[in-house]
Amino acid sequence: MKRKIIVACGGAVATSTLAAQEIQELCDEHHIALELVQCRVNEIETYLHGVDLICTTARVDRSFGDIPVVHGMPFVSGVGIDALRQKILTLLLESRHV
Repeated sequence: MKRKIIVACGGAVATSTLAAQEIQELCDEHHIALELVQCRVNEIETYLHGVDLICTTARVDRSFGDIPVVHGMPFVSGVGIDALRQKILTLLLESRHV
């Protein structure tokens, strides 16, 4: 089953592209089919249908129902990247059984 992830940042270009590349590589390594959507934080609601995970590189102080949200700045800074990769992997694998 294909997983759908929104990767969002303030401008939908620089940091979201880094995060999207990291997430794509992580999913490729674990044979997880993936649909990535890059957008601005203020556009997230537009793409929510069928989403399994939201990764933002900008601060988001709200929730999106039962869709998990992770902060993707470790993909930019490198600090905490292994923990973030594991968290994303766990969330995606758990959502396969829902």
